[in-house]
Amino acid sequence: MEHINLVETFSEFKEFKNIDRETMMRIIEDVFRHMLTKKHGSDENFNVIVNIDRGDLEIWRNREIVEDGEVEDENRQIAYSDAIKIEPDFEVGEEVTEEIKMKDFGRREILTIRQNLMSKIQEFEKDNIFKKYKEKIGEIITGEVYQVWKKEILVLDDEYIELTLPRAEQIPSDFYRKGDTVRAVVSKVDMRNNTPVIVLSRTSPAFLERLFEQEVPEVYDGLITIRNIVRVPGERAKIAVESYDDRIDPVGACVGMKGSRIHGIVRELRNENIDVINFTSNPSLYITRALSPAKISSISINDASKRADVFMKPDQVSLAIGKGGYNIKLASKLTGFEIDVYRDTEVDNEDVDLQEFSDEIDQWIIDELKTIGCDTARSVLDLSIEELVTRTDLEEETIKEVVKILRAEFD
Repeated sequence: MEHINLVETFSEFKEFKNIDRETMMRIIEDVFRHMLTKKHGSDENFNVIVNIDRGDLEIWRNREIVEDGEVEDENRQIAYSDAIKIEPDFEVGEEVTEEIKMKDFGRREILTIRQNLMSKIQEFEKDNIFKKYKEKIGEIITGEVYQVWKKEILVLDDEYIELTLPRAEQIPSDFYRKGDTVRAVVSKVDMRNNTPVIVLSRTSPAFLERLFEQEVPEVYDGLITIRNIVRVPGERAKIAVESYDDRIDPVGACVGMKGSRIHGIVRELRNENIDVINFTSNPSLYITRALSPAKISSISINDASKRADVFMKPDQVSLAIGKGGYNIKLASKLTGFEIDVYRDTEVDNEDVDLQEFSDEIDQWIIDELKTIGCDTARSVLDLSIEELVTRTDLEEETIKEVVKILRAEFD
């Protein structure tokens, strides 16, 4: 064999690896030059010619002709008697260019070259994957679930690149089986042990933002700006939007006709309740909007301490706090103010603190009622059984028993 044939020896790398022609040529040349340096001490006097189209590689060594017995470096010099065997017309001082044949490489060296080539290609691919996904941080990726584990799931993209979706980055009600399609945002890209680790997230606010960009053309085009997003994944989210074009209603555009645009996002987020509000630089108005659907009677703001005292009618307090306290927590995060809610009524002398019933009502039930803003007997009785069931995690029978106890106090 005159040349080192690459078609049979290395064709599978070109077939199965997404590497362009020039890069493949450079990798092959680097691998062979490394072997030449290891074998001869230097590769400076070698010409390595790679031809991917023909599938071959040529290696030529250049050596200076010296008098017999004066060879000091066999890699760079050749004795006159050996040179004239190659070409009778050679003279001392001239340069001989000699081709390195396949037989000059031993079987072990060929195996090493093959292993090095495989290693170089894998290294190149890993570097490419890292760079590709580093640029995709914050973008939505659609992949197929390949493996489901307790703490994370393995997802493959359309190029069969492995991505991970940790349990902590999944919405609590997410449930996947092998073969399912999953959408998530690229959250983090790291190199661990020379291997790219791509982490996805469905709980990140960026995921919700990208979903709005996909569903609402005005957001994608920049006509509507998303100013802030806060979430309790799978439960509730608040998003503040604004538009510099007075002709566009940002909230209406995001929600769509009869909720057509936002319904797809809600389904993707496992029925997460999404409140879209108009952003404003007026803190009082911003807080009022953020506490929706509760209606505020009055508000007192301390800009220095970033605190806001909000006053509202008793029947609005539970709405402001929301189930599990999510509404008021998210409103505080969205606006940047610590919000305290107060009932806008004179204290009823006949009302009784809920804690006074701890001998008749279990403490965990009292705590649950307090999370929705009911800290007195009358604040509980002001709400219907149905509303108490909806706003708490308590059973209907439990609530009926509590109401019975409270009513007995006043009767």
